[in-house]
Amino acid sequence: MKAKSGFTLVEILIVVVILGILAAIVIPQFTDASTEAKESRLLSDLQSMRSQIELYKIQHNDEFPGSGTASFTEAMTQYTDVDGALAAVQAPGAGVYGPYIQKIPTNPWNDDDTVTEDGTLGDNSGGWEFNTTTGAFHADDDKSCSDGTAHTAL
Repeated sequence: MKAKSGFTLVEILIVVVILGILAAIVIPQFTDASTEAKESRLLSDLQSMRSQIELYKIQHNDEFPGSGTASFTEAMTQYTDVDGALAAVQAPGAGVYGPYIQKIPTNPWNDDDTVTEDGTLGDNSGGWEFNTTTGAFHADDDKSCSDGTAHTAL
């Protein structure tokens, strides 16, 4: 009589245990990669926004976006005149500037693209916080980076 070929229960259990151990090692590394990607995106968005706010300030007589009749979002995404009002002419030229960004980026931690002007920083009331007096632009969330730095401090 010919012996049946196949795997024994012990062999299958050993393979399942090894796969479980490998999964336990690999899965946390994906979680860390996701967190690092969000942090990297946050820093990149902050750097881009801050540089465009500086450019706006230079072109608008040292005034920050939102100080004219246009809101912060309008001032950054549409054409404005030197006084910070929405420009009637929709092209850059004599006294018409912008737009500085296509759209406000979403905060990767709360998926919100709203900008709160002069609100309470870190209260999660929007995606971003802009201080119209100092020109500070921060993420408006209560998360912390992997190094322990609060997003509101970046």
